[in-house]
Amino acid sequence: MNIVVAMKQIPDLHQIRMRDRQPVLDDVPLTLGNIDKNALEAAVHLRDTHGGKVIALSAGSEELEDTIKEALAAGADEAFMILDDSLDNADSSVIAAVLAATIRKINDVDIILFGEGSGDNYSGQVGSRVAGILGLPQVGYASSMEVQGNSAIVTRSLEDGEEILEVELPVVIAVMADINEPRIPSVSQILKAGRKPQEVLELDDLAIEILEEPVVTESNLAPETPRKQVVVKSVDELIAVLRTEGVIGR
Repeated sequence: MNIVVAMKQIPDLHQIRMRDRQPVLDDVPLTLGNIDKNALEAAVHLRDTHGGKVIALSAGSEELEDTIKEALAAGADEAFMILDDSLDNADSSVIAAVLAATIRKINDVDIILFGEGSGDNYSGQVGSRVAGILGLPQVGYASSMEVQGNSAIVTRSLEDGEEILEVELPVVIAVMADINEPRIPSVSQILKAGRKPQEVLELDDLAIEILEEPVVTESNLAPETPRKQVVVKSVDELIAVLRTEGVIGR
């Protein structure tokens, strides 16, 4: 069984600072999205149970070659990367077209896993778009999954309950963050990651036409938080204000 896990390179959210409601990304290291790591962990578990291999798939700039080693250290058997500076921060429709074309090139894929949303934009569109392009069934909000024969049994976590689906392979599945706890690679796994197969592709290798992006992000501002700017001159005044606001009991 071959499992492809789509993973996105994003800035480390723990190290982003805000200035004038805009994120400051200077010198912020790049990593793979947290929910993508959940998807990878789910893929590794399925491989360990049923055999086959796990293929990490990502598209982005040249810096991706270093970041993808995180996935290889965490259990992926090999990686496919589509490298082009134009793919850095590209629209969901463009990334979906690139990933779908690469999956066709990989061929013989049983399960394609996505996180329910990327760690930066969290639009949740790419998995659905890839399923549509490839003409495959899709299951979202997966909180658990198993494979039985040529079918996947997927539990979806919804607002008012759970839904259990049986869907034939191949299938696209988007997993939730609470599906598992991603493993932390050991030192030996990190060292072995660089020796695992990695295939680098360019856009010309995919024979697809990248159209002008239909969606353009005009701005991405942090919400404004109104402050009352109450001045206190002593601990007693502070306690009195907090009681008035209901932050602490009377």
